Amino acid sequence: MRVSVIGAGLGGLCLAQGLHGAGIDVGVHERDPAITARFQGYRLVLSPVGYEALRGCLPRRWHPLLDAILDDAVVEPLILDPQLNKIGELGPARSGLVVDRHVLRHLLLTGLTVHTDAALTGYGVLDHGEGRVEARFTHGHQTTADLLVGADGVGSAVRAVLSPRTVPADTGVRFVIGRTPMTERFAGLSRAFGSKIVGDGLSLLLGAMRFRTPPKQAAEELAPEVTLPDVGDYVRWAMILPPNGSLGAETPQEAVLSRIDGWHPDLRALVEEGDPDNSTLLSIRVVEPRERWARGPVTLLGDAIHATSPTGGNGANTALRDADLLRRCLLRVTEGTQDLLDAVGEYERQMFEYGAEAVRHSLEALPAYVSHPR
Repeated sequence: MRVSVIGAGLGGLCLAQGLHGAGIDVGVHERDPAITARFQGYRLVLSPVGYEALRGCLPRRWHPLLDAILDDAVVEPLILDPQLNKIGELGPARSGLVVDRHVLRHLLLTGLTVHTDAALTGYGVLDHGEGRVEARFTHGHQTTADLLVGADGVGSAVRAVLSPRTVPADTGVRFVIGRTPMTERFAGLSRAFGSKIVGDGLSLLLGAMRFRTPPKQAAEELAPEVTLPDVGDYVRWAMILPPNGSLGAETPQEAVLSRIDGWHPDLRALVEEGDPDNSTLLSIRVVEPRERWARGPVTLLGDAIHATSPTGGNGANTALRDADLLRRCLLRVTEGTQDLLDAVGEYERQMFEYGAEAVRHSLEALPAYVSHPR
């Protein structure tokens, strides 16, 4: 069996690792011109489900390395004013594991065949829906597989063909996100980590990324075949703008600084000292899985079918869950206990149910962070 994965994000790479480890022929096709074309270095929180799914797809020998690059996060989510005084609570204390997306992505890339500069231009199912899939890419490249998996994000080219009526919905919410190296001064902002700072109709969210062991060192000591980036501890910050907010001609950092005049000096310094190459304006769009497509050897994974608002904290976790579930379904095909289309159908049945719930949960959480969400 051969599987073609479209998209080298966390979900697609996690699936590819799981299939590769099971001896299944898998190739990954990424539209970016290079793996490092876009820096993807923000922290994310792994839920127990996401963590176990990730471990299920990784080689067992890498499990100690995975644990070394994580950090325990326990936060009491408060509502603070611009001078960092407590004015409310977001909810009960939360705990979890945090990981850096950039570091995790490099771990997941190890040992895989990834074709970059390979934007999907179309695909065709051969033999009347019961056979293989021919995928076509830019520069005239083609490939044929038994299963095509669209893991290509909110703007999925695979979804546009497979389920054209499933389209992203724009919530109207915009946010600026960035990161700043951790210093002793910024470590002093620990009360704000995981909390919401509010003022003038804006919300500023901070999160700490600390590594149990520096990633590069951890790889050298625990899995020499893996090369991880030399990344240090940092603070991730995100400002949620009023609905349909824009930056105008400002840089992302300037846009935030212009809106927090008079705020606590440590908050302003945090943004001022941020990495200018790793701050950007993003929109919050969601994709809700609704109508099922025709049975066949093409399916979707992650944001391509259930993109969530980041306020739910479940987007990456749900993609990792998809990867592990699809891996386990396809193993039954290689074992001869289920045919391919039945295995894909079982994956889709479960994924549609929990994927739709993940989107609903993320949208229900959005009003707590945004004034007047649409």
